[in-house]
Amino acid sequence: MTGFSFRKFGLGLSGLAAFLLIWKLVTDAKIVSPIFLPGPERTFTALMNGLAGGPLLGQTVETVERMLLGWLLASLVGILLGALIGVSRRARTYIAPTLELLRPLPASAMIPIAIAFLGFSDQMVLVVIAFGALWPMLLATIHGFAAMEPRLYEVSAVLGLNRLQVIWKLALPSAMPMVLASLRLGLTISLILAVVGEMLASREGLGQSILLASRSFRSADLFAGIVILGAIGLIGSRLLSMAERRLLRWQASSR
Repeated sequence: MTGFSFRKFGLGLSGLAAFLLIWKLVTDAKIVSPIFLPGPERTFTALMNGLAGGPLLGQTVETVERMLLGWLLASLVGILLGALIGVSRRARTYIAPTLELLRPLPASAMIPIAIAFLGFSDQMVLVVIAFGALWPMLLATIHGFAAMEPRLYEVSAVLGLNRLQVIWKLALPSAMPMVLASLRLGLTISLILAVVGEMLASREGLGQSILLASRSFRSADLFAGIVILGAIGLIGSRLLSMAERRLLRWQASSR
């Protein structure tokens, strides 16, 4: 297992090195103007300067906080509401049409409505993030709970379990793989919407930093912000993958 992990790590580094080499060759050959595409060296310098003495570190913290707050809110609402709907066939029958009506709506379409009620505020950005990240978690939880083995409901009736005990002891372990996968997708959506919200609402963060850098043709600063966003997404996904493997260890051992 350890050797395989090192092999994957080495392949990942090889791919990154090849990408950086191609990037450097393209910029050195000036296939794209340096005004629009800085080299890796300029980007790295802008990144280090922004993190060490510039505003980049504070902007990163602002974006991560918005992303996590929206994601946590969406997770709480999505999992709780999804669990209650998923274990009740009657609830699914009544609520399914409403969910199907709202599910296709992109979060960007809700931005004008959120602005009308909340203005260009942090609350508006948070609501948009939570709305966009909610749907993967809500639908995955509903489907995961609804797919629970019917015989388990018979067992719960024999044991005299109430609704909350059925959710916690039977339905949640059964739905856990789908729920955890939806949490990773929701985190990615939260990061994207945090950046979009900062751009539109002119809130402090990486989104605003990238937008201002593009308007003033500071391509190195723009790419530095993009690199940080990529790192945030990668770290978040890796952490949730580690948690998923740990929480689902029982599933692998039962096969």
